[in-house]
Amino acid sequence: QVQLVESGGGFVQPGGSLRLSCAGSGFTFRLYAMRWYRQAPGKERELVARISSTGGTTNYADSVEGRFTISRDNTKNTVYLQMNSLKPEDTAVYICNVPFAATMTNSWGQGTQVTVSS
Repeated sequence: QVQLVESGGGFVQPGGSLRLSCAGSGFTFRLYAMRWYRQAPGKERELVARISSTGGTTNYADSVEGRFTISRDNTKNTVYLQMNSLKPEDTAVYICNVPFAATMTNSWGQGTQVTVSS
């Protein structure tokens, strides 16, 4: 079955950087767009970034534009989220997602905690 496993979260000071990874298995990774969401306590889940199946198109939330970069390596079945200039408001659980439009289903990873604090 489809599995998404995030890694790379942790604790960083404001202005620092982290690189998150999401490894996919159980599906033909290269055929699907991938998305990163985040959810902070008391807030709605937010779409942070998405990337097309080939990596040719990327989209970002206004709150992270210019600071975060989504990328993928289809030879490794992995999508990345490079996070720079981190702010305390970036603190959240970051979750990898792949939408399967044909079946109207989504697969989600378990999430990885990112904490930005001094």
